Amino acid sequence: MSRFASGLASRISAAPPRLLACLANPSMMNPIVLIPARMSSTRLPGKPLADIHGEPMIAHVWRRAVEADVGPVLVAADDPRIVAAVEAIGGRAVLTRPDHASGSDRIFEAVGAFDPAGRFDVVVNVQGDLPTIERSAVRAAVAPLSDPNVDIATLATEIARAEDRDDPNVVKAVGTQVGPGRLRALYFTRGRAPWGEGPLFHHIGLYAYRREALARFVALPPSPLERRERLEQLRALEAGMRIDIALVDVAPLGVDTPEELRRARQMLAPRGKP
Repeated sequence: MSRFASGLASRISAAPPRLLACLANPSMMNPIVLIPARMSSTRLPGKPLADIHGEPMIAHVWRRAVEADVGPVLVAADDPRIVAAVEAIGGRAVLTRPDHASGSDRIFEAVGAFDPAGRFDVVVNVQGDLPTIERSAVRAAVAPLSDPNVDIATLATEIARAEDRDDPNVVKAVGTQVGPGRLRALYFTRGRAPWGEGPLFHHIGLYAYRREALARFVALPPSPLERRERLEQLRALEAGMRIDIALVDVAPLGVDTPEELRRARQMLAPRGKP
């Protein structure tokens, strides 16, 4: 772990979920976890239902989100087959419009349909293609919202592999330290940044939004830097919203290609199986 990611991250990963809720001020925060899932992946069609050891990928993501014990878990799906797969394992899912431009738009529709009264004031967005996500990472994403000045929280981990430093598919989080294991985001980029000696951080696309921040975010038009970098979170920064980053040990495997699906199967293989 980076020298910046000290005690806080380890305490959060080890804390019982209900203790985390207390640390995050239970009088204010009532989180719900939303998992956006869509069938029309260009590189891996039907991705949410891709088989991983006898279960669809969405089942693995749902189970890990449930194990995090942050709050109730709801899948926001664009296809009835995803809803059926989630309900078959005892989960809850909402069918959303198929034409949403992003997962943020999809979860906003879903949480509005599921909770029109606004009982849940924090929405945790766990991407549906992260079958190896650690439950500690889901918990860590909520912690920065204990600061009332933070609108959105997300995750990053220190880049260890030299080749990832210049890989545009590894998004870099640039921030200033505001506490143990926590940064305030200044920028996100596909380029190598910041310049000079020191650690670089790989952004992990898992977000925790205050409910009102999510509503504001999806109402904003795409911003110039968002279009240029093709990074949705820059829209929030350009609008003056505050994003804080919790540092974690490991980036989960995002599954976008057949090769990444093969790796996920290897990582999640039961003991004794290849």
